[in-house]
Amino acid sequence: MKKDIHPKYNNNLTITCSCGNSFATGSTLMEESITVDICSKCHPFYTGEQKIVDTDNVVKRYDERLEKSKKMSFTSKKEKMAKRRAKMDSMSAKPATALSLRDMLENAKISK
Repeated sequence: MKKDIHPKYNNNLTITCSCGNSFATGSTLMEESITVDICSKCHPFYTGEQKIVDTDNVVKRYDERLEKSKKMSFTSKKEKMAKRRAKMDSMSAKPATALSLRDMLENAKISK
């Protein structure tokens, strides 16, 4: 084994959870303590109770998006196509202008 290539091992690392539980462990981190959000004393898998750990407000943002989408009105594909057909029919019912682009531009110059 080569010398001085492996990291130093810290036997006195203290892990502190937000629930108040703390325990000692070892790690290659040279810090004296680490703070975590959840541990085996408060994790839902070990406790059997449901608990939402939302440190980045992910659940709150999801609920806001869900409420916003409930307020929006959605139209089906058939309704969209019917609106599109009605619009196209109304556009084709209007008389087409017989002016060319050149005529329209000349009229625009005269109207200035």
